[in-house]
Amino acid sequence: MNILVSNDDGIQAKGISELVKALSKVADVYVCAPHVERSAAGHSITIRQGLEATEVPYKNAQLAYEISGTPADCVKLGVLLLRNRGIDVDMVFSGINHGGNLGTDIHYSGTVSAAIEGCICGIPSVAVSIHGTVPVNGYEPKHFDVAAELAVQAMLKSFGKLDDKTVLNINVPDVPKKKLKGVKVTTLGTRVYEGWFHQQEVEDTGACQYWYSGKPVKCQDLTEEYDVMAIQNGYASITPLHYDFTNYKLVEEVKSWGIE
Repeated sequence: MNILVSNDDGIQAKGISELVKALSKVADVYVCAPHVERSAAGHSITIRQGLEATEVPYKNAQLAYEISGTPADCVKLGVLLLRNRGIDVDMVFSGINHGGNLGTDIHYSGTVSAAIEGCICGIPSVAVSIHGTVPVNGYEPKHFDVAAELAVQAMLKSFGKLDDKTVLNINVPDVPKKKLKGVKVTTLGTRVYEGWFHQQEVEDTGACQYWYSGKPVKCQDLTEEYDVMAIQNGYASITPLHYDFTNYKLVEEVKSWGIE
């Protein structure tokens, strides 16, 4: 089996190397990842400048490219580069991300977007993230083993069953395996933060800048069917996602509104 691995923390991040190491024990792994960190890039793609893809040595990978683009760029271009070398990708994995990708945050996530790009390319995909108790900026997970093990299990048990329009979004608490309460299949919750921005004055010019920040609000009165609550209660979560945003329940009603 051929697996394309990408991320948004950059090709030098520990998380992607741990994912490649784990998956390489059961499949042929190819890496196409950003040359620098591209966290919160969402599903942006590069259209106003060229992309550079440099072949680089990478431990446990059959072949690796360092790409000067977004996570979605890396998957889209990576699939093409590998196909041109006679390699067809069977699954796309993105991660292991240094920080959780839960609830509504998936819309900002470069990690999840890389996996969704895999689906857009017609390839079943998996995103894997480690959730800590501190803000994502500057966060370095301590425990990669559970996330890596779940990634391997997801590959072995979902291949041939997971369709090419679905991403499995896996989030794992940053705890030792013995402290993990279990694994739950979940739906997306709502991610709420306190203090979206903090204000800072530029020392040289006196200009005012607003830095995106914020602390996640602890969830209340939710069941563990939601990813945010499962993680909060010490479980790993697996949420099947797809890129079709259509609200099918409203299609006929919107027709009845007579907007012309």
